[in-house]
Amino acid sequence: ERLLTDAAYLAENGVRELILVAQETTLYGIDLYGRKKLPELLRELSEIDGLSRIRLLYCYPEEIDEELIKAIRELPKVADYLDIPIQHASDRILRRMGRKTDEKGLKDQIAMIRRILPDVCLRTTLISGFPGESDEDHECLKQFVKEMRFDRLGVFTYSKEEGTPAAEFPDQIPEEIKHDRFDRLV
Repeated sequence: ERLLTDAAYLAENGVRELILVAQETTLYGIDLYGRKKLPELLRELSEIDGLSRIRLLYCYPEEIDEELIKAIRELPKVADYLDIPIQHASDRILRRMGRKTDEKGLKDQIAMIRRILPDVCLRTTLISGFPGESDEDHECLKQFVKEMRFDRLGVFTYSKEEGTPAAEFPDQIPEEIKHDRFDRLV
């Protein structure tokens, strides 16, 4: 309710575009209501006079469902735009990252999104040089990007972050290889 009040206040004061962003936007409602309620929130936000555009960022693919994509399609104020931080496509690297999906799951999700929302703009971010990434893993990622034809793509080289499991992995990738793979992806 506070979110709706704040959004209405912003619209009354000239804000025209609202960007919903969280670590995992598609899980909105789990902590408050015990279930995902993003489609419902989008419907309520769409009723606010003055708002002309609502955009979603950071929607992890394993949490995107048909209900959400249909809500985006049905609500004119919600941009046909999804920022899906995939990070990688190699099953082996996705497991090492602790991701809950695999290459086939990613392809299935993207196909479902494009089937329901054919004009969608898909953006993703990828990590180059994650610890243990082999040449084969990198080639898998390159092929995936080529196949999926994202509209927007961000690529970052892996950087060791203290306190994360990956920072302790013994098979860190040398900087020059990370940057070479970055260049090839871009």
